[in-house]
Formats: sequence, structure tokens, C-alpha cells
Amino acid sequence: MRYFTANCVRPWRRKWMPTALVAIAVLIVLAGIASAQTDFYKAPESLLAGAPGTLVRQEPMDGAPLGASAYRVLYRSTGLNGRPIFVSGVVIVPKGAPPPGGRPIVAWAHPTSGIVPRCAPSLAIFLFQQIQGLRSMIARGFVVAATDYPGLGAPGPHPYLVGESEGRAVIDIVRAARSLPGAGEGKDFTVWGHSQGGQAALFAGMMANAYAPELRLLGVAAAAPATELATLISDDINTIGGKNITAMTLWSWHRVYGAAIDKLVDARAMPAIDKLAQECIEGPFDLIVRQRTGRPLEQYFLTVPDPTKTEPWSSLLEQNSTGVLPPEIPIFLAQGTNDQIIRPAVTQDYMDRLCKAGSKVRMVMLSGIGHARAAQASTMAAVNWLTDRFAGKTPPDDCAR
Repeated sequence: MRYFTANCVRPWRRKWMPTALVAIAVLIVLAGIASAQTDFYKAPESLLAGAPGTLVRQEPMDGAPLGASAYRVLYRSTGLNGRPIFVSGVVIVPKGAPPPGGRPIVAWAHPTSGIVPRCAPSLAIFLFQQIQGLRSMIARGFVVAATDYPGLGAPGPHPYLVGESEGRAVIDIVRAARSLPGAGEGKDFTVWGHSQGGQAALFAGMMANAYAPELRLLGVAAAAPATELATLISDDINTIGGKNITAMTLWSWHRVYGAAIDKLVDARAMPAIDKLAQECIEGPFDLIVRQRTGRPLEQYFLTVPDPTKTEPWSSLLEQNSTGVLPPEIPIFLAQGTNDQIIRPAVTQDYMDRLCKAGSKVRMVMLSGIGHARAAQASTMAAVNWLTDRFAGKTPPDDCAR
């Protein structure tokens, strides 16, 4: 399966690990995930009453760069059934008084970290290193709002690769961030995401105008985004990495959509799938553990030749593939030419669709860069592009008109 990445503190070199582990390494956030949760993430249902994006609670966090204030937050969002839910995340606010009209806000959409609550990035030991471009964004006076997505941190399961769920959580943490000390109630925001987070960023762009008309989305930046899910699954369904992430997707969607997993999964594979679903990746050793956990899937896994052609999974894959954005929202795309997880042709095809819909698209092709480094390699280009959107400059356009 060709998607979803690690957002590494330091990029891994292939020679450091067996080839079989590389596909998994680029799928998961490799920086430390702290497994210990606190009561901060648990709140009674009586606190659900309130508008999406309103804060339930907050607590300070140490370690933010450049003297910024960081807050772990629990806020209200909207679940797939339309009912209110709790979502957690982190907001980083630059020091000093906000400008008139409030600070610009960048919503960071993270790549894959797992599918159960303890895998939340807000629990990560190296959270501030995982947010690509954080220091530069803080230095430029931007508030950075990083959602965990539903079901990570707050009670799960996580609706993994469910675009609408991700998009709402991204927008609602922007709403929540506005009310924190020093943010200044700003209404202008952009979104920046990588891999699964690229999917989240684009879905936020698709729905922002209707879901949060009180805010003003100025642009969406996505590095190696997951766009056409059925194509991406089909590409690597027979690889270790493909089996691993397909298992996570099936496990999650069985729970959040009620799709019958036993219609396409061999019963002998279920113990391994259930165990994989509970594992987060904290570092290299955990990749080896995860490979061992998933080893039975090489013998027993799917009972259908192509899950992308099996209902309701095929319809769900289409539903969670990204569409075009309103043409007034400019878009930044970054794609590595050596990406073996999301093929460059897939991102190019998505750009072509955006161009035909009238969007202004900046495309940055990263020569010699693979999937895991796409966000890191494009960070300054993305942050500069985001800065120009807040400054009101005319967006660059690489579409052939």
C-alpha cells in the first residue's frame, strides 16, 4: 500500500534496517510515543454540550521552542454520526502580545501514529520535533494547532484515513486555538500536513467554507498526500508494509463504519490484526516487533483477490479519497521523485484535477526524495508559501492554462 509516513526527527537511512522494514518505517511516526495516558483525556459526557471547536480543558506543556507557550487541549468536535465528540491535541502560541486582529494560525495535520488512544501525538516525547517547520512558524508569529484526530488521545477507535473525521478535527482545533492566551482570536488560518496528514489537510480545505464560515482559510499545503486510496492500496497490497497498513484500515473501518471485516479477512489472520491495531511505534526496535506481529499475515490475510472491488469497502475508499477544493483556496503540493509509498504520478494526477477545477496550485517536485522525507525536504518552501498567504500575496500557479 503506497501511503502514510513517518515524520522522523532524523530521517532513517535504508542501510540501517532490513529492506523488509523500510515499508513499515515510512508509514508510522517514528518519534517517541509516550504510552502513559492521564485523566486529562477523559471527560464526562455532560461536558459534550457546546459548539464544535470550543475548549473543554487545557493544561500547559513544557519544551516548546523560542519561548512559546504550549497547551495540551481537549476540545469539542463532530463525529461521523453527527454527534459531538471529544478530540485532543496541542496548540503552540508565540510569546508576546498578539497583533490587532489576532495571530495567524497554522493547523498541522500529522501522519500516521497508530489507531488506538495511546498513540496520540500529544503524548509523544518528541512532539515538538515532529511538527515540521514549527520553529520557523513560531518565529514568524504563527499559532500552530496540532490535532490528534478523533480516537487518538480521546476515546477511540480512531477513524483511520477517514477524511471527513480528520478534516473536522483539523478545523475545530483552529477554533479552539483562537481562545487560548496570546492567540488573539484570529480568524485567518492555513493547513499543513504530510501523508495521512496531507489527506486531512485537503479534506479540511474541501469542507472549511461550509463547516466553519466564521473562519477564513487562506491556503492548504500537503506533502505526499494520500489522495486516491483504492489506487494506493492496490499498489502494495502484497508487501509487508501494505499488509500492515491495510490491516489497520480494515480494523478501524470495521469499528467506525460497521463494515464486516470477516467478509474479506481470513479468520486465522485476526489475532495478528488485533495485535497490530494495539501497537504504536516509538522507535526502531518497535518496528522489528511490529514486523514479527504481522508475520502471520504473509500466510493468511485476505480471502478476496482485490478488496478495493469489494463492497462496502470500495465505496468507503472512494468516499475517503480527496476531491477538489473550492477554486479560491490556493494549494501547495510537495512530492518526492523517489517516493515508493505515494507514487509521483498519483500526486500529479491529483494536481491535474485541481487545475481543471480552477485551483491555483504550486507543485514542488523533490528530486531524489522518498516518502518519509517529503515534509522535511519541503518545509521551508511550504512555510514560505504559507507566510505569503497570510501576507495576501498573489498565489503562484503551476497549472498549464
